[in-house]
Amino acid sequence: MKVCELLKVHQPTLSFEFFPPKTKEQEEELYQVITQLKIFSPHFVSVTYGALGTTRQKSFFWAKEIKARFQIEPLAHLTCVAATKEDITQELQTLEEIGVENILALRGDPPEGQKDFVPPAGGFRFARQLIEHIKTVAPHFCLGVAGYPEGHPEAPNLEKDIEYLKQKIEAGGEFIITQLFFENRYFFDFQERCRRRGITVPILAGIMPITNYKQIRKMTKICGATIPPELLAKLEKYQADEKAIKEIGVEKATSQCQELLKAKVAGLHFFVLNQAEPVSQILREVL
Repeated sequence: MKVCELLKVHQPTLSFEFFPPKTKEQEEELYQVITQLKIFSPHFVSVTYGALGTTRQKSFFWAKEIKARFQIEPLAHLTCVAATKEDITQELQTLEEIGVENILALRGDPPEGQKDFVPPAGGFRFARQLIEHIKTVAPHFCLGVAGYPEGHPEAPNLEKDIEYLKQKIEAGGEFIITQLFFENRYFFDFQERCRRRGITVPILAGIMPITNYKQIRKMTKICGATIPPELLAKLEKYQADEKAIKEIGVEKATSQCQELLKAKVAGLHFFVLNQAEPVSQILREVL
């Protein structure tokens, strides 16, 4: 079932994001993670692919595998990175052949150390162009897009970023998954700004349980998310204690989810980082 159809009959939705494993051992671990999280009856799961699109084929394999083995609807990531228009068209054909109906259409990040995104010759510079192409050659796909509660790092301001977001919706985006955030006020403000600009599609909250200090500092730097001072102080104090960091992360995400659900958020989308236990702990508290 398409995610856009699911969102018409199921709100709030529950969904997870995984990344393709690199080794046989990690593959077995991911099977176990999905098995453990399936008990929470997710409505769909998304599968990323790595820097420069390096794990495209693995991503498509896992999208197919999740649907076939676990009977969970997959949402495949598709980006503009290192892909021409012809490459994208071929990938759409592959996704159709393996039974994937849902795509999260993204521009993608420039390589580490490169400030600006440079599309390949014959490729797309913006996610909006990717969406327009998909809707032209394969209009049957259900398309999700990314939203940034604190604004995209490259956008001059939040209002301009929401203008770009509206363009993606007008091009064919049917729902929004937000980037991670640690203060719900950013999400609520973002949602209100979207509604005022005439963006009426469902907005799913992207939740990342903190499990590693260095990792979350790197991720927030890339995506422009703010860590509240009191939370940052806790993380810095216990940064060498992995167990304590995970406990802090679970506590924070649980509190966020409880408030979001009370406010009738359209959906919770967990960036799982291929770890079942933190998300399981949160969901046992909030569901």
